Amino acid sequence: MKDKIACIDDLKKQYAPLRKKHNLPEFSKLNEDFEIEKIQEKETEFLLREIRRAISEKIAAFLRFFELFINPQSAPVFILTSLKNLTPHEKDLIEKIYKELVGIELSAVSLDIIYKEAREAQFIKDITKKWQEMKPELEQVSEIIVKIPKEGEKKGKSYFG
Repeated sequence: MKDKIACIDDLKKQYAPLRKKHNLPEFSKLNEDFEIEKIQEKETEFLLREIRRAISEKIAAFLRFFELFINPQSAPVFILTSLKNLTPHEKDLIEKIYKELVGIELSAVSLDIIYKEAREAQFIKDITKKWQEMKPELEQVSEIIVKIPKEGEKKGKSYFG
């Protein structure tokens, strides 16, 4: 069995001609943002599909998290506490990001029906660009969520109190 570095190098070699053909982002950038190196364990003739699926997995994870804020019926207590302490602006930001993530998720659905390399490549380019645009907002929401429990403790607030 090859070591992990050799497998990643093989993956990079497979990606290089596709990157050139479709003007795709650098492998390292995709890997940094979407952890595409995990697809090295899969043997496939459809590398771009697997990359797109890795991207979609990350988007879906973020979507599930943001959905807890949009529809908190079964959300953990820390989400409920956070919601109670969010400003209207912060709630709007969460809703905006959620809608963008839903749009990405929906755009990926049709790609699983019929494989077309060019459509997979376009998705990868579009979502990589959109992700870069969303990163500052995602970071902002992360900072908001992290500070809320600390502020709630200082104010003596809790979901139950």
